[in-house]
Amino acid sequence: MKLSHIIYKVKELHQGVEEFLAMGFDVEYGKEKNPYNAIIYFSEGPYLEILGSTGMPRTVKQILRIFGQGKFADRLDYWDNHPGGPCGLALENYKTNLDAELTILKKYNQSWFTMPSKRDDTKGRKLRFTCAFPNDIQLPFLMTYFNIDPKPKAFIHPNGAVNISSVSFGTKKEFIPLIKELCDDDRLKLFAGEGVGDIHYKYSGE
Repeated sequence: MKLSHIIYKVKELHQGVEEFLAMGFDVEYGKEKNPYNAIIYFSEGPYLEILGSTGMPRTVKQILRIFGQGKFADRLDYWDNHPGGPCGLALENYKTNLDAELTILKKYNQSWFTMPSKRDDTKGRKLRFTCAFPNDIQLPFLMTYFNIDPKPKAFIHPNGAVNISSVSFGTKKEFIPLIKELCDDDRLKLFAGEGVGDIHYKYSGE
């Protein structure tokens, strides 16, 4: 697997988008009507998801808990209640399923919640993918890549940013071998700790 994206929480989505635009990034909302997130794509490598909220109603979270998926609901609550900044990390493969990756989670005695996901973006693309959310929030969540590639070709942001060159991620020491078995992306820098740390960008001319 490779790095998919970093979730960056903001208190209010539209204000957050304006702040990233002011920093010279090109930003598009996740969907046309009532968006809860926005995306900063790069031509290659991981992207940044600006998250105003998960868009998951409280009643749905309650239903998830009733049906034994409280850990997934906890992850959603963590994102919804985060004060701001990077708060989540996703890994992606380029298959139509996550069978191999779930086998690795099972090998390390980890449980998860799997769900199909979809999003119709602002350019009319019907994006479809599958996600798996480990019960332990100190593990990244997993996803198949979109059925349609939404990334721009040979694109450089107005501020000169070409891609995300590295991301540090803190986790339990015993999870580091698991994540390394899942992900061979040299952009990912693991350390014993908690949460997403530094995000570095590569700029044109570097």
